[in-house]
Amino acid sequence: MPDRAPQPVDRQLPTDEARDLISLARDIAQREIAPRAAEEEDAGHFPREIFTLLSRSGLLGLPYDSEYGGGDQPYEVYLQVLEELAAARLTVGLGVSVHSLSCHALANYGTKQQQVEHLPAMLGGGLLGAYCLSEPSSGSDAASLRTKAVRDGDEWVIDGTKAWITHGGIADFYTVMARTGEDGPRGISAFLVPGDAAGFSGAAPEKKMGMKGSPTAQVHFDGVRVPDERRIGEEGQGFAIALSALDSGRLGIAACAIGLAQAALDEALAYATGRQQFGRPISDFQGLRFMLADMATQIEAGRALYLAAARLRDAGRPFAKQAAMAKLHCTDTAMKATIDAVQVLGGYGYTADFPVERYMREAKVLQIVEGTNQIQRMVIARHLAGPEAHRVG
Repeated sequence: MPDRAPQPVDRQLPTDEARDLISLARDIAQREIAPRAAEEEDAGHFPREIFTLLSRSGLLGLPYDSEYGGGDQPYEVYLQVLEELAAARLTVGLGVSVHSLSCHALANYGTKQQQVEHLPAMLGGGLLGAYCLSEPSSGSDAASLRTKAVRDGDEWVIDGTKAWITHGGIADFYTVMARTGEDGPRGISAFLVPGDAAGFSGAAPEKKMGMKGSPTAQVHFDGVRVPDERRIGEEGQGFAIALSALDSGRLGIAACAIGLAQAALDEALAYATGRQQFGRPISDFQGLRFMLADMATQIEAGRALYLAAARLRDAGRPFAKQAAMAKLHCTDTAMKATIDAVQVLGGYGYTADFPVERYMREAKVLQIVEGTNQIQRMVIARHLAGPEAHRVG
């Protein structure tokens, strides 16, 4: 079959600098990330050297203030860079999204002194972050978390276990939500915990269906002491900080999902136009043509949806509903597009000789992380119809 190189996505970008950033991301994706993706995913290798390269290239802190080492880029630009990276390898795209999520609390709620002290290394100094909200017994019901932080003079002592932590055990810093007061959301505070803190440890990574190169693990806090200077925001503000971060993080997941779906479409299109059956390319058959057309349409719709939400965020307007919609639509699109790509390739699609089987396995997790798609529907419905009425008696 003849090679058909994927065509770059035609993007509407606000500045020449944004176009340069996209070109840089594509170059790194095609030259450094994509060629090794299949082999390293199969081996479960985490490409820490790629994150170091992204940090040195100014791509690891794009949506944050340049005063602290960020890129001063609007979210609509950052997300499109994220999409390019995820199309080359989801482990990298999702990893950048999680790192950005882990920086959100300090960048938006930290004191000036905290930001000056910590953000430059976090955004452009080669460090890698992780975000700790979920626990073994609190996933969707995040406000029921049990990890505790007890004040002892000028320090806090943290005990508990966090679960499903991307970069768990290998990150340099962890943004941790812990209970400092009453039950429920008002008793939670946020802390910045260094990865080498005494009493901190990471469990063995989970054995997952996909994204084997991205370590997901429980992390344990056994009397971990952090000074009060590492508490972010006010006491009891942690859950609000966590939800604020997740609104932005959901847009990162949406962009990663569209990158993965685009990669699946590119692979399906290359195969369909090169594969001959009955004396002509299989892309001549209407059934496959319609399948490709539907994939492309849903991907374009998803891209437009996450960009519309990002532009609301950039304008300082509410965007939580649109972020939930984008996360829901884009991740469902990724799942459908990768399944269809396997179908287009037929028996070859079911083998590891082509990447679409890996794409399909990877797509599933995007419907789960940072709020399952059932939770997204609840969020959207609350914006439309108000909170659910509680039954009495």
